[in-house]
Amino acid sequence: MTIDREITDWVVERRTGFGDAVVPVISHLGSTLVLTAVAVAVTVFVLLRGRRADAVMMGAGALTGLGLMIGLKHFFGRQRPPDVTKLVAIDSFSFPSGHSMMSAVVYGLAAFALVPASAWLRAHRGALWLVPVLVAVIGATRVYLGVHWATDVIAGWMLGALWVLVCVLAARFWSARHDRAGTGLAPPGQSSPS
Repeated sequence: MTIDREITDWVVERRTGFGDAVVPVISHLGSTLVLTAVAVAVTVFVLLRGRRADAVMMGAGALTGLGLMIGLKHFFGRQRPPDVTKLVAIDSFSFPSGHSMMSAVVYGLAAFALVPASAWLRAHRGALWLVPVLVAVIGATRVYLGVHWATDVIAGWMLGALWVLVCVLAARFWSARHDRAGTGLAPPGQSSPS
C-alpha cells in the first residue's frame, strides 16, 4: 500500500542515534520471551489467589492468541518492508504484527485477570492506562525498526483487542455455567466462595 510506504519512509528519515539504541529495548517488551513470562506469572499469581477462571482465561487466552496470530501470518503471507529499512534482522511474515497483537492480548488479559485479584490495582485503577500506552508504544517501535508496515501494527492492535474481548466473554460465560452447576468457580471480578 502506498500509505504504508509513505509512513515507513517518513519514519526512516527521522531516525536518531538515541532512538536506534532505545527503541529495540522497548520493542523487546512485546517479544515472545517477555510476553510468555508475563502470561505465566499472571496465571500463577491469580491461580494462587484462588481465581481459577481468571487463570484459565489468562493462560489459555494467551496461548490460543499466539496460535491465532501465527495462523493469520501464514494465511496472509504478507512480506515485510524491504531489508534496507530494517534495524533488526527478521524474515517471517508481516501481517499482522505479532508484537502488536500479542502485547495487546497478554497485557490486556493480564489487566482483566489482575484487577479482581489485586487490592492495590482496584484502588489505583488509573495505573491500568499503562496497558494501552505500552501496547501502543510497542506497536510503534515495530514501524520505527522497519520490520512492519503501519497497517500490520494497526491490524495487530485491533485483532489483539478483539481476542481479549472474546476471552473475557468466554471466561465469564464459562464461569457462570460452572457456578450454576455448583462448582464454585466465580466469574472474573467476583470472589470464589471459600
